[in-house]
Amino acid sequence: MSSLFSPIRLADLEIPNRIVVSPMCQYSADDGTANDWHLGHIGMLSHSGAGLAIIEATHVERAGRITHGCLGLYSDDNEAALARCIAHAKRIGSAKMGIQLAHAGRKASAQRPWEGGGPLKAGADPWQTIAPSAIPFGDTWHTPREATLDDIVRVREAFVNAAKRAVRIGFDLIELHYAHGYLSHSFLSPVSNKRTDNYGGSLENRMRFLRETAQAVRAVVPRGLPLGARITGSDWRDDGLTPDDAVAFSKALKADGLDFVDISSGGVTADTRNPTGPGYNVPIAEKVKREAGIPTRVVGLIVTPAQAEAVVAEGKADMVALARAILDDPHWGWHAAQALGGEVARPLQYARVAPKLWPGAAMRG
Repeated sequence: MSSLFSPIRLADLEIPNRIVVSPMCQYSADDGTANDWHLGHIGMLSHSGAGLAIIEATHVERAGRITHGCLGLYSDDNEAALARCIAHAKRIGSAKMGIQLAHAGRKASAQRPWEGGGPLKAGADPWQTIAPSAIPFGDTWHTPREATLDDIVRVREAFVNAAKRAVRIGFDLIELHYAHGYLSHSFLSPVSNKRTDNYGGSLENRMRFLRETAQAVRAVVPRGLPLGARITGSDWRDDGLTPDDAVAFSKALKADGLDFVDISSGGVTADTRNPTGPGYNVPIAEKVKREAGIPTRVVGLIVTPAQAEAVVAEGKADMVALARAILDDPHWGWHAAQALGGEVARPLQYARVAPKLWPGAAMRG
């Protein structure tokens, strides 16, 4: 029996299998507002065969977006448009639907990837960014403004307000984005946080903004609705965050009432590079799962059904998250079920391609 296709329960949410669609930015929103691209894209994710699909990083304030095209949840228009997309996905698909709430910090005010991905230039409507310290993301990047205590309070409340909107929309799960060099990660990492107040210095202080945000969001999200965080397992730098820090942070988040962590890594500076081996975050996730005792998901070059099955079956993580593998094969979960002997829901309109009804399924390879 496939471990990947066994159910898992987070708080009151029963998820039918351990496959999770990882958040993937689309850079296609209209001032933070979802449009027909998102309607089709999110609908596709909802019947990919994954038990849970988490939509792209959704920013809690306008100035917290990565690019002009990034999704937001800071206005009534944002909320109404996203509610339409999620209602559509739930109507046509089988996946539980999650959202990742984010603030880009010093990596905001950037170009879309297909425009170059660097900082916005004069004439492209750039905006002032904030960070724990006035240190640019990279040599060619703008210098952020050091966040004031008022900024910290404002952003924390923006996370709370976005979480309230997410609950109203009907999301099944909420994830806080605490990784990839964005605002929260930049507070946690000693590489980007050089503050001397209560939000800098020791690991306890560097965790403070993230923990205060998690506690504030937990207070407005119903206890039965899972709340978790994507965190950094390693900065991949000698002067950065380590797997031991990830364990300590995961223990703190568990104490704050979070239901899971998702282990990612890297992204703290423009010149830092992640490893490129298959499943490079898996050993970190295994350590966090074992030592922090919190349900753990892992992402990072997990591509094949056999690889994903092994991660779960060997107890290295409770769930696996896939991003580009799902874009490459939007029915990855269906094909994994066939390979591993699992069962997965399909829309009735596509039932004719199930292996029992279509001999061609065995020929696909």
